Amino acid sequence: MTSLSVETLAAAATEPITSAGNTQLGIAVLAGIAVIVLLITRLKLHAFLALTLGSLALGVFAGAPLAKTISSFTAGLGATVAGVGVLIALGAILGKLLADSGGADEIVDTILARAKGRAMPWAMVLIASVIGLPLFFEVGIVLLIPVVLLVAKRGNYSLMRIGIPALAGLSVMHGLIPPHPGPLVAIDALHANLGVTLALGVLVAIPTVVIAGPLFSRYAARWVDIPAPEHMVPQRPSAELEHRPRFGATVFTVLLPVALMLMKALVDIVVDDPANAVQRVTDVAGSPLIALLAAVLVGMFTLGRAAGFTKARLSVTVEKSLAPIAGILLIVGAGGGFKQTLIDVGVGRMIMDLSQNWAIPALLLAWLIAVAIRLATGSATVATISAAGLVAPLAAGMSTTETALLVLAIGSGSLFFSHVNDAGFWLVKEYFGMTVGQTLKTWSVMETIISVVGLGFVLLLSLVL
Repeated sequence: MTSLSVETLAAAATEPITSAGNTQLGIAVLAGIAVIVLLITRLKLHAFLALTLGSLALGVFAGAPLAKTISSFTAGLGATVAGVGVLIALGAILGKLLADSGGADEIVDTILARAKGRAMPWAMVLIASVIGLPLFFEVGIVLLIPVVLLVAKRGNYSLMRIGIPALAGLSVMHGLIPPHPGPLVAIDALHANLGVTLALGVLVAIPTVVIAGPLFSRYAARWVDIPAPEHMVPQRPSAELEHRPRFGATVFTVLLPVALMLMKALVDIVVDDPANAVQRVTDVAGSPLIALLAAVLVGMFTLGRAAGFTKARLSVTVEKSLAPIAGILLIVGAGGGFKQTLIDVGVGRMIMDLSQNWAIPALLLAWLIAVAIRLATGSATVATISAAGLVAPLAAGMSTTETALLVLAIGSGSLFFSHVNDAGFWLVKEYFGMTVGQTLKTWSVMETIISVVGLGFVLLLSLVL
């Protein structure tokens, strides 16, 4: 089903960089998070510096050698920037091409003409869910941000009324629906049936995304009533453009990476043979890096050249697209560094040790373990992998349906309350121009709603199936 297994990941895991007990580790986690929050909210320190200092404080309180703490932080920062950072950069280039050529205007004008008023949040959640089906969360974010910001500004909507539905669509797909890596690894670890898990995942995802997206966005817009940040909103194309790309060409360019990644996922499921030539080709073409790079290169013709851009103008557009994301890259990278420090000091193992003696129903146990690891490490994927490995013995005597629901319970728990140790938290905060408090009241609450509501529907299905 997938070549990535829990056993493989466990074998590759390193020993914790500290010998601290569970109590000390728990105190260290709380202290590290407190340092970050206080530095940002009280001292108004830049988030990059706060995350760096918070990571060092975590290591100190956990009793880890300073050199190893620094190594963990820099390794996490480097891995995050190398992965997510490149995707953000490519997404920024594509977004700038969309904006400067008039392609984003074409999409926004079409959306505003077809969906108005109360229908707009529903349109956004549908678009985000479709785009987010085969994509990593970060890729979906960088593809949707230009459209979300322009719709909010042009339609004079509160940013949360438009942004929350889009984020909910992406997040639900990421946590519950294969072929995302988290659900796939859990399916493999628990020996669940992919088709049954996908079908039940859709049943859980639809009402969950409705509640956490369009419905919750009404309250989020009241709690945090902010406009789209001016420095992030794509500017209108210059007046000298004679024409702008057609709607069909623009949508094709935006959906090209989606199609490539979906093709890879389908081939991986149907063929499932690493030696197969078709799968080798789709594995390359459907990787996030190549898929977004292909969209950028295609966009230079379907967007830039279609709008009459010269080679020099295309070069200027690419150059200007990268400057605004420098701060975002550093903050997201530092968030990845803090997450890696948490993992390396042994917080994940601490949670797993403490949860082994919990005497509660299997579905709720799986959800709680995933929640605890998510809160401690900030990573939905780490939470899914760790929880699946821990509860795998429980799946041995379960039916096909029960095993699929166990996967979905883990996926729901892995999305619980994103906060300062999650790189995604900082990505949303910076793109939407919010404070830490505003991000907690909107994005973090939305993630919690997804997690709790998802569990609720999983438990409901367990009673009727």
